Amino acid sequence: MSTSTPWLLYGANGYTGELIAREAVARGMRPVLAGRSKQKIAKLAAELNCPSAVFDLDDHTALCSTLSQVAAVLHCAGPFSHTAPSMMQACLATHVHYLDITGEIDVFELAASVHGKAQRSGIVLCPGVGFDVVPTDCVAARLREALPDATHLALGFDSRAGLSKGTAKTAIESASKGSCVRIDGRLVTEKLASRTRRIDFGAGEKLGVSIPWGDVSTAYYSTGIPNIEVYTATSQKSANSMRRANLFRPLLRQGWFRELAKFSAQRRITPPNKTERENNPTHVWGEARNAAGEVKTARLRTANGYSLTVHASLGILGEVLSRACNPGFTTPSLLVGADFVSSLPGSSTIRIDP
Repeated sequence: MSTSTPWLLYGANGYTGELIAREAVARGMRPVLAGRSKQKIAKLAAELNCPSAVFDLDDHTALCSTLSQVAAVLHCAGPFSHTAPSMMQACLATHVHYLDITGEIDVFELAASVHGKAQRSGIVLCPGVGFDVVPTDCVAARLREALPDATHLALGFDSRAGLSKGTAKTAIESASKGSCVRIDGRLVTEKLASRTRRIDFGAGEKLGVSIPWGDVSTAYYSTGIPNIEVYTATSQKSANSMRRANLFRPLLRQGWFRELAKFSAQRRITPPNKTERENNPTHVWGEARNAAGEVKTARLRTANGYSLTVHASLGILGEVLSRACNPGFTTPSLLVGADFVSSLPGSSTIRIDP
């Protein structure tokens, strides 16, 4: 990618957005740093010597005016179920490639629903170009190659790097909707923590609990496997807490209660610092099974989720801006291949057993 190619980083003042902005500048890029906070954006743009723009995504005129000056957007402002529709619509109208770092199922399904519009607009729509869901999507693609007739796919990860405030807010939004799996090609809502199993993610066997991770959407489009579930490593205590949270789901559907929960989370959470990120790698696991009972298992070690998001998002952005890509909705593994994750700093190759 030419370092002079204009692109927009929206949400640059957030935890992950700022990490991406700093790495982009270190690579010789000068993205347009954008967001709603004039003070934070102006300060960061001045420090990094980047152009900037300040606007709310509800201001369609300002949004489209800014997009008309760039070739692509890397959208980093969540919860994406609230912000992605406006940004996606504006990208379709202005013929600007759309990438984001979401892991929210609704956003992937929205992007898939406007595939035809994206094709006519000539743009790439690729949500999930970070930890949500690059590693697991690449593992899913590798397992599909290893077991072409797979009917069931389970994915999971063991990550201990901690949460940013933005990630916590998104988790609260997702909790209000319950968990989700894909059964016979359909998305099915379940209670939180309704599925558990023992899993060796790559650092010893642990309890895994089902979560509404983006792969129940993306892995279906990447592989065509009709039955998909996703797990994260947890403790029995945390799994029990998730089950108790089902009692509060009716309240979480109320906007005022969600905002109160988000406010509380923001006050309590301290995002991981550089040392914590560097010392907490992530282990990714996947299992494919066919109708005959044959099983293939995959494992992958990566850097922590935030560091991986920085490098993966910029790497995929570079691919989109430097070569001709088929327009329309796509997933990370379909766009850049299953080996992409292994090219990122801190990543191993994907190992398939047996």
